[in-house]
This record gives sequence, C-alpha cells and structure tokens, in this order.
Amino acid sequence: MFTGIVDHCGTIASIEITSGGVRLSIETTFQDLVPGESISVDGACLTAVSPEPGHFFCDLSPETLEVTAAASYERGSKVNLERALRLGDRLGGHWVSGHVDAVAKVCEAQPFTEFWKIGFKGLPPEQMKHVIKKGSISVQGVSLTINEVVPDGFEVMLIPHTLSLTNLSELKPGKRANIEFDWMVKVVLNEAQRLKHLPQEI
Repeated sequence: MFTGIVDHCGTIASIEITSGGVRLSIETTFQDLVPGESISVDGACLTAVSPEPGHFFCDLSPETLEVTAAASYERGSKVNLERALRLGDRLGGHWVSGHVDAVAKVCEAQPFTEFWKIGFKGLPPEQMKHVIKKGSISVQGVSLTINEVVPDGFEVMLIPHTLSLTNLSELKPGKRANIEFDWMVKVVLNEAQRLKHLPQEI
C-alpha cells in the first residue's frame, strides 16, 4: 500500500525489451532499496530488482504495459516514485494500492496564477461511478482531490508544491496518465452491488 505522497521524481536511464516484456533502469535518490521491495512508479506497484544506491531495475509484464501508460516511456522520462507505506507512517494522502484502474487522456491544462487546472477524459460509464466530486483519486501515483466531475472525466487543481515535486507539470493535452480510483469507493460500490443481488428475506 502507498499514500499517493510522491517522494521524488526518478529518471528512466534505459529501456530494454525482454522476451516477456520490458525492463526499466531507473535512477533515484533512494539509497537503501532492498531486492523485492515494492515501489510505486507513476502509480503502478512494481518490484525493485537488483537495487544499488541511487539506481534500480524493474520489470514490466505485458499486462502492465497494456493497462498503464508505461508504453509511452522514453529514456530520460521522469517518473513519480514512492516507497511502500510502513506501519506508523503518517497517512498524508489516501490509501493507494498501486493497481492502476484506467488510463485517462489529458484534455485541458490551464494555469491559474501559480496553480494549474488539469482536465482528464476518456473514462467509460462503468468507471465514472467511482469519480466523486471532492473525493480522492490517484493520478500518476499522486494523491489528488477531484475538483469537478465532467462527462467521461474529471478535473483537478495542482498546487505549486505538487507541480515542483512530481511529473504532473509535464501533463499536456493529449498525454495519457495512470488513474487509480479510491479503494474505499470501490469497496462500498462493490458491496452495494452484491447486496442488490442477494435474495430478499421473506
């Protein structure tokens, strides 16, 4: 589990096509990663392979490439990095599992003084039920608040701190972003749907 509070942006140093998928080499400021550690990379929970101080590898399966925006990575791309939550850590964002639910397309990016309003589109109707005004959502692994709900999408407002610490400042119209809906909303909706189909007591 993660919180959506990004530690820093890493840099993709290399991309290797393997027989089963893709291996990324990522430069990071983390100095003490251990083999097998879970790392959120742009909101996708990946496994640190052969970590060294300031560097680690991770493998992307065909499924990960299909359901995330990782296929658009290039050498030099900036990626949001967060280590897994430890018991006792502050929960500054919201519960983020690292399991990407959708990929949305940026349709709007407008400055408001030092803030930026970003709009996303392309979510199917069955996923829009998870999008709630003033609810939480993870975009590229960043915990954000939904400002407005629009047809097949939503809008968020980015503060200067978020813009300076993450790669969300690079989001422009046409770019794709990893989306994870609030797990509490998913649990409640799933339970409501289950109860709806239970036989009524006489």
